[in-house]
Amino acid sequence: MRQETGRAVRVNGRTVHVEESGEGPDWVVFEAGQGLGRTSWDAVLPLLADRARLVAYDRAGFGRSGRTAARLDIDDLAADLVAMVEAVVPDRFVLVAHSMGGLVARRAAESLQPRLRGLLLVDPTPESAPVYDTFDQTAAKVDRALSVTQQLVRFRPLARMASGNIRRVFPADTYATMLAEDFVPDGIAQTRKEMRAVAAAIPRLRAEPPALPTCPTVLLSASRPAKGRAAQHAAIAEHQRRWIDTLPDGRFEEVDAGHLLQAERPDTVADRVGHLLGRVPGRSAPPA
Repeated sequence: MRQETGRAVRVNGRTVHVEESGEGPDWVVFEAGQGLGRTSWDAVLPLLADRARLVAYDRAGFGRSGRTAARLDIDDLAADLVAMVEAVVPDRFVLVAHSMGGLVARRAAESLQPRLRGLLLVDPTPESAPVYDTFDQTAAKVDRALSVTQQLVRFRPLARMASGNIRRVFPADTYATMLAEDFVPDGIAQTRKEMRAVAAAIPRLRAEPPALPTCPTVLLSASRPAKGRAAQHAAIAEHQRRWIDTLPDGRFEEVDAGHLLQAERPDTVADRVGHLLGRVPGRSAPPA
């Protein structure tokens, strides 16, 4: 398995595991998607290691972070991200977030905005997307399925079967760590908690969306839908475009990849981070 070391950082009465790598004058912070942690950025980090200080972490309850019995909502997760940044990052930085992490990052950006040099969202689902119209029902169905998975992953061959989509796209050493840390009963339990947190947050986010980021923002949209979800995927992409069009300095870009874009196209993610590090607010982004 991967051998990166990290440190425990106290945030709001909880503990999160933080790994720092890379060198240079700039800073980049990574926020994972649902059910994933710091390891989900493993393919991207080496591509930026000679350019910036890189900070990846596990949210409370995941990976090597401390377990928590609390029912954390999206605002709690955002507050943990803010507290972690304040404890670890001394300068302005680019924030990168995947999938559900985009909701966390956008809420955190309300507090972090003065320090943000740029925001890179990797295939997020805006709260306005139709997929969230009945998400409470979807979340309930997924929770029932995950309750079974939570028991099955006690048996490691079954854990490998349940994580086949991860195994296919992530490096072998990264997958081995994910299997050991995330595809375990506690990790699945935390994924279930976060699914419920998203379902509870959507009505509030629709009623009072997070303030729009004023920093340069890039949204990478995965262009390859999961099997049988072409219509849903097209609707999400449309709402991604609509959201980015509301920003004073936003850019939408489709990428030939599935939802785990950072694993399939780490070069693209790293390149767009580099563009944001080189941006001056108000100046047009360079072409792809």
